[in-house]
Amino acid sequence: MITLFLEYLKFEKRASEHTVKAYQTDLDQFQKYLLFQYECSTPETASPPMLRSWVVSLMEESLNPSSVNRKIASLRTYYGFLKRKKVISNDPSKILSALKTRKKLPAFVEEKSMEMLFEEAAFTDDFEGTRDRTIMELLYGSGIRLAEIISLEIKDLDLATRTIRVFGKRSKERIVPVSVSLTELLSRYLQLRAPSEDTDSLILTDSGKPAYPVFVQRVVKKYLSAVTTLSQKSPHVLRHTYATHLLNRGADLNAIKELLGHANLAATQIYTHNSIEKLKKTHQQAHPKA
Repeated sequence: MITLFLEYLKFEKRASEHTVKAYQTDLDQFQKYLLFQYECSTPETASPPMLRSWVVSLMEESLNPSSVNRKIASLRTYYGFLKRKKVISNDPSKILSALKTRKKLPAFVEEKSMEMLFEEAAFTDDFEGTRDRTIMELLYGSGIRLAEIISLEIKDLDLATRTIRVFGKRSKERIVPVSVSLTELLSRYLQLRAPSEDTDSLILTDSGKPAYPVFVQRVVKKYLSAVTTLSQKSPHVLRHTYATHLLNRGADLNAIKELLGHANLAATQIYTHNSIEKLKKTHQQAHPKA
């Protein structure tokens, strides 16, 4: 049934490969626990106490509460699927409650640091240097996700209207505007990018193959390391940076939601906390009675 569930996620829910892999990992881990602890080889016959027992074992391993919550969410989605398919009549995951977690503010790079990056970083004028700069400016200048930049194809660019077509989670399409300078950079990059009969992918590796997650992550880490001491130096940090800088400069929250491709406003509102923290800091520094 797990295989059927994963196919449902992939083909009907149009979940990303990363999401499907995460569900598979969680359910495989749960299945192994059932077999070892209860000699139960079929998760669909597991009882509520068995599910609770697995969650307790995860907590005893000092697993991060947010990671435990993700695994609980995986069970809920899986058993919800089984119930809709009438494989089970009662959902054993109903007894599970999410753990309390500390709200973590999104990490972002300061504006001055980002200015320094693009003004002082040693981007060469050849294909590799222009490609690296394109990766950094695209992530910071459009707020797209790692999976989205990798899936971009040349046909998704419209340099005349200064927009890019992005396919986000569940293949949801959105149009994202880009700046004049980024449009010019993309144009230069396309001139240097060797034509390939094998792929239409926009971002290519040094050997002309489509870029892959670790490749983009390495590029981002290399350049961010020169301007920030943040422990996280990932493509997602540039997405957080994009959203935070827009909000700090007065952009409408609903507009940011659309640009990021968020399904609801709640996901975007977390960036307001960073702006509030900035206001508090300004108040403490400037107000005589702060």
